[in-house]
Amino acid sequence: MPDTPPRGYASGRRRRDQVVSAAFAAFGTVGYRQTSMSQIAADCGVSRAGLAHHFPTKESLLEAVLDERDRRHSLRFFEGAPGPGRDGLDHFARLVALTRANATTPGIVSLYAALSAEATDPTHPAHSYFARRYKNSREHLALAVDDLRSRGLLRDSAVDSFRLAEEIIAIMDGLQIQWLYSPRTVDMAGRLRDRLSEIIRVELPPASPASSTAL
Repeated sequence: MPDTPPRGYASGRRRRDQVVSAAFAAFGTVGYRQTSMSQIAADCGVSRAGLAHHFPTKESLLEAVLDERDRRHSLRFFEGAPGPGRDGLDHFARLVALTRANATTPGIVSLYAALSAEATDPTHPAHSYFARRYKNSREHLALAVDDLRSRGLLRDSAVDSFRLAEEIIAIMDGLQIQWLYSPRTVDMAGRLRDRLSEIIRVELPPASPASSTAL
């Protein structure tokens, strides 16, 4: 039988999760730079010292928020998925659904776009996060492309999997920036779907029902 976490540990974990959720909401609506640690502490009903116990710096809280963003996306869009290496079509469809959902959180999209550029500096607190995330994204997309190739579903069967993965990521990131400037005219999900449809020989399927359910 697994050990039961100490009561204080469980309480501390819940409070930490509350702080991350509050920061996620604040960063997504107000923006990272406009949100103060004091505001987040007030939103959670904790003291500034209590907040510092879990997150001594705003940068450490930022990293936790980025990880939480990925966790929520994973649960909402990829839980129960066959995986990119087993069903590339399904993976592409889920990416489109994820991109459509991003349009409902402009603050988080803006934060991500700004930080992904700033974090190219190896000393930036989010550098390791973005380096790891881009690496994983390239690998997953390359697996999806390889699966499509093995099933004869690529229009260009000789395409390099990793180069195409880099292109798809560039399209997604570029669309996000353009959307931030013109949210009423740039359809991120639609344009991504159009480009993916140019890559494959069959119609891209709709996302699974689970991926359209909000958390």
